[in-house]
Amino acid sequence: MKKYIYLLTFILVASITKAQDVPFDKKIFKERKDEFKIARNNLEIGNELFEMYPATFIDVNDPMWKDRRHHYRKALPFLYKANTFNPSNSELNYKIGRCYLVNAVFKEEAIPHLLKALKLNPNVATDIHYYLGMGYHINYEFDKAIEEFSKHKKTLTGKNIAAELESTEKKIKECKVAIKLMANPERVFIDNFGRPVNSKYPEYGAIISADESVMMFTSRRNTSTGADKMEKGDTDYREDIYITKKVDGVWTKPVNMGDPINTSGHDATTAVSPDAQSMIIYIDDKGDGNLYECKLEGELWSKPKKMNKNINSKAHESSASYSNDGKTLYFVSNKDGGFGHHDMYVSKWDEEKQDWGVATNLGAVVNTKYNEEAVLIHPDGKTLYFSSQGHKTMGGYDIFKSTMNEDGTWGEPVNMGSPINTVGDDVFFVINASGRRGYYSSFIKDGHGEKDILMITFLGDEKPFQTSSEDNLLASATKPVSEAVIEKKVTGGKNITILKGVIRDIKTQKPLGASIELIDIEANKTLATFTANATTGKYLVSLPSGKNYGLIVRQEGYLFHSENFNIPATAAYQEVEKNIDLKRIEVGSVIVLKNIFYDYNKATLRDESKNELDRLIKVLTENPTIKIELSAHTDSRGGNKYNMDLSSERAQSCVDYLIKNGIAKDRLVVKGYGETKLIKTDAEIAKLKFRDEKEEAHQENRRTEIKILSK
Repeated sequence: MKKYIYLLTFILVASITKAQDVPFDKKIFKERKDEFKIARNNLEIGNELFEMYPATFIDVNDPMWKDRRHHYRKALPFLYKANTFNPSNSELNYKIGRCYLVNAVFKEEAIPHLLKALKLNPNVATDIHYYLGMGYHINYEFDKAIEEFSKHKKTLTGKNIAAELESTEKKIKECKVAIKLMANPERVFIDNFGRPVNSKYPEYGAIISADESVMMFTSRRNTSTGADKMEKGDTDYREDIYITKKVDGVWTKPVNMGDPINTSGHDATTAVSPDAQSMIIYIDDKGDGNLYECKLEGELWSKPKKMNKNINSKAHESSASYSNDGKTLYFVSNKDGGFGHHDMYVSKWDEEKQDWGVATNLGAVVNTKYNEEAVLIHPDGKTLYFSSQGHKTMGGYDIFKSTMNEDGTWGEPVNMGSPINTVGDDVFFVINASGRRGYYSSFIKDGHGEKDILMITFLGDEKPFQTSSEDNLLASATKPVSEAVIEKKVTGGKNITILKGVIRDIKTQKPLGASIELIDIEANKTLATFTANATTGKYLVSLPSGKNYGLIVRQEGYLFHSENFNIPATAAYQEVEKNIDLKRIEVGSVIVLKNIFYDYNKATLRDESKNELDRLIKVLTENPTIKIELSAHTDSRGGNKYNMDLSSERAQSCVDYLIKNGIAKDRLVVKGYGETKLIKTDAEIAKLKFRDEKEEAHQENRRTEIKILSK
């Protein structure tokens, strides 16, 4: 009997040695019983986690894919311990290889295990070549990947192979796109944003104000609000939102935004308005992800308010983006009726209901049957950035941009190219107003944590565009804004002007939370309304080039303040700082009406002037006892009598309009000063070097003013 047992053992061992595929059989490891018991226990736990979401191949469109990936990561340590005991089991190596495929840190470890599984047993799994192809793909060995994917295609049989065949062919296309894009890389620098923003924990989802002075981002740190409530088996802390500010060109240490922004659950960044006064965040809501909005009221953020049913649904809403004027919202949802899983939608602000209107799908040009994510509309209002698993990707999510056509439709999405896009997931992309810098999150070797925030610097064309030396930014009938240009003109960037500053009381210099109205002068309509921060008085407005803007600042108890910005379509990106001091409604207060325009060398009011005079009518109506002097001034060019007559006639044109619209004549004093009250004298103008500077000085002298004579 003993001879028979020895013979069976010899045959079994010989068979194993020849095949080299060692099963987890206690008969083989009878000399290592205790070790085998531990290894077998690890194997069972690992297998249970791995097989919790069985699939024949990885399908990123599978709604359970996130959970599947999570369980693969949890299964890996158990399977690895079992593999340490028995490294020559084909099935175990196959599963470990698949687990490594979803591990950003050690993804290159997938290939050795999958190759070993194939060597131990060529029939270990019907999809072994598919996963080997994935291993080579994510490690940038594209020719080998294509070879393995092609082998997998040949193994497919039966009637129900359409989805697997489609996925395999898509992988082959991704490899070919990657080869093409990497052969012609974009001219960019990609740098780790570094400390103090990045830490040893994951950081992602950076959102920035238009001038890059404020950044919020998501992190899973041990300082998160729900750090003590980590789900069992989870390897990361819960998500919280952090904020950092740029002070004197240096980013401050990030601070957890705390209550009421962060809760004990998952809270993540989604969108911030250009002036960083409004923010949209994502709250998990026990799996039913929804979008919430909060406002910066002085120095404190309001409690997040769930957005209405036109935005949120019973499905999953994951990301959003404000338009420059705050009247349009782009967001992502996987609700029914879309072209794929997660699609991009748009909603317009309903002025009557003071809420977001019915959302519409952005259409099949930008949305695919795969997932679209992380939507972003640039402050120029016509460039859409988003991540997609569809279109022509290198693998995973790639970042794309689409430009709005003249008819309001979206153009064919363009891949942002390599090295911005990789074979992994490239998401949470944001770009500054100039178009020169972008931010996104990714795992990189030698980084600070599992994910770091990276900064992209776009270098533009090798041969820079030719720009005029003349500053065409501001031109008006009165003096243009006295500006401090913070950033130099750039080439190949966005045609945006960032106007920012502080609104104050002219006497006390106390900040004021005034309202700001942005007007299209030529179209005679309001484009947007904003509010300066109630505590700091800070404001920020983005002005796309190609319009003549009026900016009206109002605060109760003060005279309104107006500015004019005629920004040519050719104007390059600039940041202009303009502090605005408001004057109280009191005797002696004088303001310039900067949006009053006359026909050339005539006293005829142009239609664009009527909005400004209507605002003056409102002030006079609300303050019925006020008496004012309305005066007009000219520059020093032309004869004294001609200038005096012209200024008197222009002032009279304004007064006639006021009287026609209900203001009593005895409340109005008309005065033409000609060139008798110059702001810039001829001697001062003569010292200026450039013609455009001289013209600006003359424009400053040409003005229409009001002065309060009595209350």
